[in-house]
Amino acid sequence: MTLHPLSLARRERLSQVGLNADQMEDLIRRSIEEDLAGGVDVTTVSTVPAGQRSLARFATRVHGTVAGLDIAAAAVEMVCGPETCTFSQVRDDGDRVSPGDVLATVEAPTRGLLTAERTALNFLCHLSGVATATAMWVDAIAGTEAHVRDTRKTTPGLRSLEKYAVRCGGGQNHRMSLSDAALVKDNHIVAAGGVAEAFARVRQTAPGMVVEIEVDTLVQLQVALDAGADLVLLDNMAPSVMSEAVAISRRHTERTGRHVLLEASGGLALANAKDVAATGVDFISVGALTHSSPILDIGLDVQTAQ
Repeated sequence: MTLHPLSLARRERLSQVGLNADQMEDLIRRSIEEDLAGGVDVTTVSTVPAGQRSLARFATRVHGTVAGLDIAAAAVEMVCGPETCTFSQVRDDGDRVSPGDVLATVEAPTRGLLTAERTALNFLCHLSGVATATAMWVDAIAGTEAHVRDTRKTTPGLRSLEKYAVRCGGGQNHRMSLSDAALVKDNHIVAAGGVAEAFARVRQTAPGMVVEIEVDTLVQLQVALDAGADLVLLDNMAPSVMSEAVAISRRHTERTGRHVLLEASGGLALANAKDVAATGVDFISVGALTHSSPILDIGLDVQTAQ
């Protein structure tokens, strides 16, 4: 099967939401080719008359938050050809939806539509699942000053999409890559010989880069603050200890005039999210958003065929 390039309009839509159109086209193409495995969709070719066209709709079966409609549309267009199908969004990425809500309709050749169905739904269900989980965390800490952030614990090859889905759910992105910012973790601290030593080495290598340091004790926190860290990640601390960390950081600000952002990470759950946010930390970092979110149940149903 010959796959079609994305239309200029679809590429522009992807770019508008912060996704690299070339990368997305390559990713979707490889996903479809993986499904075909060099052959054809035997079931569809056998059961669907050539030349038949259908009207179908993407609809959700549960409550959730949507992400990935343009990716689903791109998968259908790549199989069918942009000029042969019309993908009409009824809802937008980031929308909260309920069971039975129609997200989009598509009118296209039936064979191409059914061949693209699983690839389109794989992306749409997964990304909407990430967005839904993120929205639950955002709701859980509503009324506090904290923000929900993701991590680099992403599916290999899907990072930009999964982090886009986090944004759709109301969360914020941490660094996209190792080159965006420095995050000095426990292994870096051991290798460098200490918190202050690790910070100094990063600052020497990358003078203008934001440097975050991971700590798991209040003693390490004070060392990181005195060293000049821009952010400090509080790893696996109980809320009571985090409250002490916030107080220490605020005293540091009063003394030096430097405000250092604090990020809570490790051992977090929805049940204690509000308690953690109420300590005064600036961010709550949740790896589960991208590595453990269940899919959102969305289906593609053919309405008419002719």
